Amino acid sequence: MTGPATGSAAGQTTGQTTGQTTGQTAGPMTDEELHELAGKQVALGEMRGAPAPDPVNVPMIRHWLTAMGDTNPAYLDQGLAPPAMAQVWTMQAAGQNRSPVDDLLAALNGSGYTGVVATNCEQTYHRYARVGELLTPATRLTGLAGPKRTALGVGFFATWNVTWYGDGDEPVAEMMFRVLKFRPREPEPERLPPYPLQPAVNQDTAFFWEGAKQEELRIQCCADCGELRHPPGPMCPRCRSANRSHTVASGAGTLYSYVVHHHPPVPGRETPFVVGVVELPEGVRIVGNVVDCPIAEVEIGMRLKVTYRAMDDRLVLPVWAPEES
Repeated sequence: MTGPATGSAAGQTTGQTTGQTTGQTAGPMTDEELHELAGKQVALGEMRGAPAPDPVNVPMIRHWLTAMGDTNPAYLDQGLAPPAMAQVWTMQAAGQNRSPVDDLLAALNGSGYTGVVATNCEQTYHRYARVGELLTPATRLTGLAGPKRTALGVGFFATWNVTWYGDGDEPVAEMMFRVLKFRPREPEPERLPPYPLQPAVNQDTAFFWEGAKQEELRIQCCADCGELRHPPGPMCPRCRSANRSHTVASGAGTLYSYVVHHHPPVPGRETPFVVGVVELPEGVRIVGNVVDCPIAEVEIGMRLKVTYRAMDDRLVLPVWAPEES
């Protein structure tokens, strides 16, 4: 008889077989080395594990039936264990009785494939386990496939079989179990909420905002006469040339004038805040917020330096702080 695995049957399937192993591998392995290790483990064939610590018993069967909501009286009346309990009898603490499967999984972990998810579990039931019977598991690694690209990440599919033998070396149940061992993707950086006050970016101003992302204070200049101008525009006010370039300012400035904004509320900002006109040594003036300074200490003529603040994932604003800060 066959049937799907229950929650307990799809749990730990390693650590149930004999202590004969090939040993743990040190450090990461290449894909070829992982397949070579898997081939050696497959060649070992079925490896017997230690017998169950306790025989099939009525109290455990009763607990199982209660947990699963199974009211069939035949199990207790006839001294039989539900077939899906096969794995329950041989579960042991982690690290006990390592198997070749454990060595392969350890090698995958050491190679960066630390994520795990069960993908398949198929059980075949040959007969009922009887009360008083002592089950012995045997594990056989059957294959390693990969690397494969999945929705979870790149990984390997490892497959093994476990057979439970009863008294007289007669198979009671079998389980095919497959897991995907994958390399977790790097978490995406936390995104800032969109800043509500977005500047108008066009062919005249795009160079300025691109410079801010690179922490450069770019000032437009005429490509013919060299005249600096800010705000940027399509034509030189001095020679009327439409040829444009830019220069990178030093980032120093002097507060030429300022206002303290109290009202009305501004989306994305907490009032009060200071908006200043900053005079650059290059000869132009630029508007920006004055930050990192108590409002009472802001004064005309104070020396400032430009700094940059990411307002969201796309916008970086140049703002001004006291030179000594």
